[in-house]
Amino acid sequence: MRIEQARRVAQEWVREEGAGLPGFGGAFLTGSALWADPGEELAPTSDVDVMVVAEPSTHIAHIGKFPYKGVLLEVSSTAPLGSPHEILSDYHLAGSFHLPCVLADPSGRLTELQRIVSRDFAERPWILARCTNAMDRVRGWINGMDGSAPLPEQVTAWLFGTGVTAHVLLVAGLRNPTVRRRYAAVRELLAEHGRLDFHESLLGLLGCADFGPGQVRRHLAALAKAFDATASVRVPGYRFDSDISAAARPAAIDGNMELIERGLHREAVFWLAATYARCLAKRAAAGLPAEYAEEFHELLADLGADTFAARRRRGDRVLAALPGLWQTAMALC
Repeated sequence: MRIEQARRVAQEWVREEGAGLPGFGGAFLTGSALWADPGEELAPTSDVDVMVVAEPSTHIAHIGKFPYKGVLLEVSSTAPLGSPHEILSDYHLAGSFHLPCVLADPSGRLTELQRIVSRDFAERPWILARCTNAMDRVRGWINGMDGSAPLPEQVTAWLFGTGVTAHVLLVAGLRNPTVRRRYAAVRELLAEHGRLDFHESLLGLLGCADFGPGQVRRHLAALAKAFDATASVRVPGYRFDSDISAAARPAAIDGNMELIERGLHREAVFWLAATYARCLAKRAAAGLPAEYAEEFHELLADLGADTFAARRRRGDRVLAALPGLWQTAMALC
């Protein structure tokens, strides 16, 4: 299926089902299926992201991943959107609204936001604002690390704080701040600018610069066992319930294997670790036996992040690297 067809399927879901949600105020595309060429094939490892906007004083619950007419949709929700300036300063929202993203717009406001954001998106002051937004998220994740939180939460704070460093550069280069493929995407960007040396430093901050393909395959095999043992369990109260499901397996497991087979095994580590943390968090939320944690600890040990003190040290390294990250980002925009 081509990207343009997959987008139409997303619009059909919005029209046939999404629009009937209580408090529905509109919907827009986001993510890689929005940024991609409409004529490209939708990869079997990809989903299509839809954001549903709630009307004022209402709330729409997170829906998650599910198959719909041959497409894996991921439907999230957001509160009513702010001003055009607020959108232009938010690197995720601006990344959507600078492209024709609107799927449904009962009030006409989303269409107007899209018009303004697409006009001003590439102006340098707004690029700087979005880079600042990404830098603030790095600091927020790292400074928010809590040694008393459950292990998956601790790891997630360190992991995403580290991983948003790739987003800072992608935002500076006017690229898609993709979630799963962020390290592969930033490698492409830095290669174009002759800065693969800085890509090595990003992988070093994550702790996987020296990983070999066999090592990553071994960790992915361990994740796959934990994933498959957890996928059939439903935990509606867990936000990422549908990320650990049979429908999500192509993205979570096969997508990482695809990166490994392309020689991007180190770039697969971020999402491998993130998925493992979510898998264990879902098991805990479901009250399942605390299995598969030993293999997770082995992954963390390889990353040099197997204790809170180690994660704190690695987080401090990320914070210390931010001035150099900013300098590199400014050279890209």
